[in-house]
Amino acid sequence: MAAGAAAIAALALLSIAYGSTVIALSDVIAALGHAAGLDGDLVPGSVGNIPVAKIIVDLRLPRTIMAICVGAGLGVIGALLQTVTRNDLADPFLFGLSSGAAAGAVSVITIFGDRFGIWTLPVAAFTGGILAAGIVLLLVSRVRGQGPERLILAGLAVSFMFIALTNYLVFAGDQRAAHSVLFWTMGGLGLARWDNVGLAALGACTILAYGLWNHRKLDAFLAGENAAESLGVPVVRMRRTAFLVAAFSTAILVSVAGVIGFVGLMIPHLSRPLAGPLHLRLIASCALFGAVLLLASDLLARTLLPPQELPIGIITSSVGAFFVVTMLIRNRS
Repeated sequence: MAAGAAAIAALALLSIAYGSTVIALSDVIAALGHAAGLDGDLVPGSVGNIPVAKIIVDLRLPRTIMAICVGAGLGVIGALLQTVTRNDLADPFLFGLSSGAAAGAVSVITIFGDRFGIWTLPVAAFTGGILAAGIVLLLVSRVRGQGPERLILAGLAVSFMFIALTNYLVFAGDQRAAHSVLFWTMGGLGLARWDNVGLAALGACTILAYGLWNHRKLDAFLAGENAAESLGVPVVRMRRTAFLVAAFSTAILVSVAGVIGFVGLMIPHLSRPLAGPLHLRLIASCALFGAVLLLASDLLARTLLPPQELPIGIITSSVGAFFVVTMLIRNRS
């Protein structure tokens, strides 16, 4: 936990300092201190006609905070979904939550346009994510039994349905928006501003608070459904509630950062050897290391091909593919 907190602090400073324009760490610290009211002096440097302090406080600081919130939220979402479904590969992608949010956002980009101002894209993505969750739960309620395997199958079906809808919208809509769609569906933090950082914080805090509040009930799932029921845990209701909270948080996070894959899949597996299987420490460590992963990925995305910015999903998907292959080889041996 201490190492994770230290890594977040170090990566946050590097994320603010490095980008298309490199800013000295002394200027970063001075600007942050001035913004916090700890130092009355102005930041000495400038880039062109734009003060360095404005770049740090108004552009890079909200992006860094959003990376921490989105990474922490996705990491905790993955841990909860893997527990309640007893599936080591569970993450928001598996249940159609991310693809539903993506379809909502793409419909705005390609067809409807920006009719409601800056909130059009987040509202559309949030609506798509919640709609996907509702369809999954409706499908599960229509079949006999409500075990985790049925939830997974319903999620896969809904995920492929919304992926097909997204592809259709890309080809049927405005072709000039294809680049924006491609960048958004691969994830990115370029839309981070002070007026939407609060949304990312809401998504992360919601899933984090739910997980910590119910950590003992989640621990009961580790012994199996029958044992959890005998301990007084309403398994079916708990699974449905956890799924809805995960859907709510995922929809919010995707609405501000796009679709970022593999974070929810990897982080719980990386955290369990360090924090153990019990959820009080596991959830806290997933939040920490999810933030670390996304901060590092965003830093790479902005510095690998300057001045261009790579979609952050390319970085996380590359790391995720290597992680899954490593996991398969380790399990085989």
